[in-house]
Amino acid sequence: MSLPPALRTSVTPPELELIATQTLIDVIPLISMEKTAFISGAYGPLRPPHKARIPLWMALTLKRKKKCHILAPEWLSVEYLQNKIQEETSQPGFTQLPFHFAEISRVLLDVAPDDLQSPDKVRTLLQDLREARQAKARLGLEGLEHSTIINLSNLTSMEINEIRPIFVQAMAILGQLQPSA
Repeated sequence: MSLPPALRTSVTPPELELIATQTLIDVIPLISMEKTAFISGAYGPLRPPHKARIPLWMALTLKRKKKCHILAPEWLSVEYLQNKIQEETSQPGFTQLPFHFAEISRVLLDVAPDDLQSPDKVRTLLQDLREARQAKARLGLEGLEHSTIINLSNLTSMEINEIRPIFVQAMAILGQLQPSA
């Protein structure tokens, strides 16, 4: 984040990515592995070419070792993202996205672009979607008053953590400006 240290009161993007890697994702293993117990749970067995559902952190580790193919979530496709951009630009509220949308998409584009269809197009659409949502959030914050009820439903974890420091500071200032009864 490019905020001064005094405003860094929220979780950092790398920390959010770490949290997001607990999400379960489908893979096609290239190796056999018996059911294995971890602190977070037991996963497996892995049997090629059968699909398996494992945490993203485990899928990323196997992918880096070339021991699996990651099946991209349905929301990480060109068609889905184009539809969401259309919804985002034509409706007043935020469209619903997976909570760890930004973190998971970034990690998958970095580690497993070969498992995604049209990764460059997906990357461009993700940026367009992010910009549309940021513009909508800025408009909401510009019209902010102390007594205003704000509907921020459907924000993702990354968006919440980007807005939190600014929002908290703005509400504190508005509270000081409010005349006491």
